[in-house]
Amino acid sequence: MALVGLNMVSFALIDPITQQIIKGDEGLSADGLYKVDAKDMGSKTANITGLVGSSAKRYGNNVAQQVTYGAAAPQVAWDGLNLDFDIKQKIKGFVNDGKGGWTPADEPAHIAVLIESGSLSGGSVYFGFGNCTAVESEANIQTDDDNKQIVDDALTISALDTIAFNHKPFKIYYSKDTEFDEAAMLKDVMGGYVAATGTTGTTGA
Repeated sequence: MALVGLNMVSFALIDPITQQIIKGDEGLSADGLYKVDAKDMGSKTANITGLVGSSAKRYGNNVAQQVTYGAAAPQVAWDGLNLDFDIKQKIKGFVNDGKGGWTPADEPAHIAVLIESGSLSGGSVYFGFGNCTAVESEANIQTDDDNKQIVDDALTISALDTIAFNHKPFKIYYSKDTEFDEAAMLKDVMGGYVAATGTTGTTGA
């Protein structure tokens, strides 16, 4: 099935031990869920690698009889156009000094990430990462010339063991599956997230 476009990327801060969503001022929004939508000018790319571990052939009778694979170690190279500044610092695990400054914490924050794409067959395909860390490794700042030089937001997201996924690092969903349940997906991926009655999730901080 061919994927088409990048519909939405959603984040949540989670407790590193329980992997449950963090809400309110300590989280990314009142209900904990943050959608990177029009207010942030959306997401540009979410390049996912490492969905399969490295391979090794096993030989018998002088021919390859089996291929084994190591554990998956997914990473997401995420590029956004204008992510809210405070939200980005929280996602990285930076600490607010109360004076407008943010410093790196001793340990990165733990986050959950849900990436939604479309498909040629219709419906949405979701990649869920229920326990991750995110880093911003560089800021390539350039002088304006005849054109404005804009530096996108770029995060490298590394997926870890997720309790809700039976200790696997990711889960894939397809919205046209007859048993697809969006609420159940959000609850699994986003650390127990439950939308308020009559809503589909908070979009802002």
